[in-house]
Amino acid sequence: MQSALATRRVASLAARSARQAAALMPARSMASGKEIRFGVDARAQMLIGVDRLAEAVKVTLGPKGRNVILDQAYGAPRITKDGVSVAKEIEFRDRAINLGAALVRSVANKTNDEAGDGTTTATVLTRSIFREGCKAVAAGMNPTDVRRGIESAVKAVIEELTKMAVKVEGTERIAQVATISANGEKEIGNLLAKAMEKVTKDGVITIQDGKTLYDELDCVEGMKFDRGYISPYFITDGKTQKCEFEDAAVLLVDGKVSQFQQVFTILDFCAKNSKPLLVIAEDVESEALAGFIVNKLRGGLKVCCVKAPGFGDNRKANLQDMAVLTGAQLISEELGVKLDKVDASMLGHVKKVSVTKDDTILLDGAGNKDAIKDRVAQIRGTIEQTVSDYEKEKLQERLAKLAGGVAVIKIGGSSEVEVGERKDRFVDALNATRAAVEEGIVPGGGVALLRASAALGKLLADASFNQDMKVGVNIVKQACSEPCFLIAQNAGVQGAVIVQKVAEATGNIGYDAYNDKMVDMFQAGIIDPVKVVRVALQDASSVATMMTTTEAMVVQLPEEKDSKGMDMGGMGGMGGMSGMGGGMF
Repeated sequence: MQSALATRRVASLAARSARQAAALMPARSMASGKEIRFGVDARAQMLIGVDRLAEAVKVTLGPKGRNVILDQAYGAPRITKDGVSVAKEIEFRDRAINLGAALVRSVANKTNDEAGDGTTTATVLTRSIFREGCKAVAAGMNPTDVRRGIESAVKAVIEELTKMAVKVEGTERIAQVATISANGEKEIGNLLAKAMEKVTKDGVITIQDGKTLYDELDCVEGMKFDRGYISPYFITDGKTQKCEFEDAAVLLVDGKVSQFQQVFTILDFCAKNSKPLLVIAEDVESEALAGFIVNKLRGGLKVCCVKAPGFGDNRKANLQDMAVLTGAQLISEELGVKLDKVDASMLGHVKKVSVTKDDTILLDGAGNKDAIKDRVAQIRGTIEQTVSDYEKEKLQERLAKLAGGVAVIKIGGSSEVEVGERKDRFVDALNATRAAVEEGIVPGGGVALLRASAALGKLLADASFNQDMKVGVNIVKQACSEPCFLIAQNAGVQGAVIVQKVAEATGNIGYDAYNDKMVDMFQAGIIDPVKVVRVALQDASSVATMMTTTEAMVVQLPEEKDSKGMDMGGMGGMGGMSGMGGGMF
């Protein structure tokens, strides 16, 4: 009897312990719900996010703008003055607040993609338009009419900016644009101007990390591609490990060269005329390669074989570009031309060839100038039509090889952090310079927007505009003074006073924050590309008006975590089972 009671007691205690353990285990989590906010509350939450992001970004504006240090998940912290880099790093835990920040991030990213610079200006303009828009709507204005007023004002300001634009001519002007975008560092401006002068506006300028304390500029004129000689037996200069020819013939083959007999006729022609031969093909292999090497070593024939750059259709396009540049006919079975039927008239010519193990440079091709211009125009047309960033990049490279050249700027510095910070400024300056060459320049330092906003007086006097629309016009007018205000504020002076002085002045007179005086902005070299100012205002007003007319917000609620969590400490009571076992004896 006692044995049965003891057994039932143990079973009861075990069941109770099992229930306790089950209660402590977390329940299956369900998807969290969503929260809806309306009207003033929704806009107020977004404005908090916009304000916080803009406060972090605005400190970088102007020649006396400060740095922002960014914590990174890996590697050393990053220090930068680049507005879009700061904006990309900002994300808030509160999803409602983060919505506002995310929309401003999208403005900065879009401006950066389109103009390459002006991201800080776009951010502060967005904040200004949205903040005043929120006040207007809260005061009872019709959001749609306010938006129409803002859109009309932005259109008028952009038209005025276009009228003010001055075409960029000369190295000095390019250097000034680059210097302003690089936060006033003249060394950056001068180096970029020198690079652009050497490779022309169609050339490719690439920015790389250097390995010294100083900035370096390496320019290559002519066509350069990243393929070297197939075999080191083709080297003509043992000291530099290069193969160099002058007044060379060029054979372009869209396919593999595998039989020596196919190219014997061409080699014979070159040998008789003492002319070096450069063969560019998909590949040169087996018997053909052996034949070229033997003739080079024993017969003293000047020859070099190089693989064509790129893959697939891109390789064919590169070969066709080379054919236009050198005056050669591309040997391709697709075009009905076989390699064994090639004669001397199908060869191209270049004044100089330089081949290393990594790359090849063709200088002064004998191609028809009109044919080269037509090819360049064709590539430009394709760039405008293409949507893919990858294809656009490849087309830009092809355009540079045909029309300009390649310049590589290597950034110097005493630490990785310094090189990274200067590289950001070099990239901004390069983008601003290209934008200036494209659409022209206007006075910098926020002066252009202030002058252009004077045209809004006509809209305010327009009888067809109701009161709410005029409020929208005034919002844009006030926003146009924001960049000038913040540049002065970052320079340590009263922003409102400087804005008043600039507004009272005429023409190109504005505030030189670097030297703390009023100057003629064009003479002082303080200039902005029209494209940068235009894109910043357009993108800022577009997103700000969308946020202003927002009446409801739907956000994901944070997932609720079990307060007990996975704390298994309470299960220590199960240890009592051993104690219970002891009581059974």
